[in-house]
Amino acid sequence: MLKPKVEKILVEQIQKEGYSSFLYLSMASWAESKGMAGVAQWLYAQAEEEKMHMLKFVEYINERNGRAIIPAIEKSPENWKDIFVLFDEVLAHEQYISASINDILALAVKENDYATQNWIQWFVTEQVEEESSVQTVIDKLNLIGKNNLYIFDRDIMNLRAAE
Repeated sequence: MLKPKVEKILVEQIQKEGYSSFLYLSMASWAESKGMAGVAQWLYAQAEEEKMHMLKFVEYINERNGRAIIPAIEKSPENWKDIFVLFDEVLAHEQYISASINDILALAVKENDYATQNWIQWFVTEQVEEESSVQTVIDKLNLIGKNNLYIFDRDIMNLRAAE
């Protein structure tokens, strides 16, 4: 059974994961409208992954005899200056989510909730991978510069497949 403080922070994470999914969906739509189908495809895949993360939290809370509350999701931005700014925002958002996951782990330790400590470790590892993946995209963007975005857009899904 979940302790109240742990249940509360896990329910808060449902909102954060849902927002992540909507944010990446919004980014994908923006990229697609700018003719960057490859970038859009990468972001659509990220949006779907975040949705699955949200569902993992819902299922875990309910499995532990808690009650997963599905919150309203705030509206995400609609426009970005360019693809460089967009991916910088993706990295900053992933770092925010990593910090949130770490807060959950810290609380689970404080509350002696060993099951949640064990369960949340999957997300700790996942966030390391997420940040690394986005940093790889940013590094590639910086290497090619603004004049070769067509090639980057064409090849971005290969970066995802290499994970």
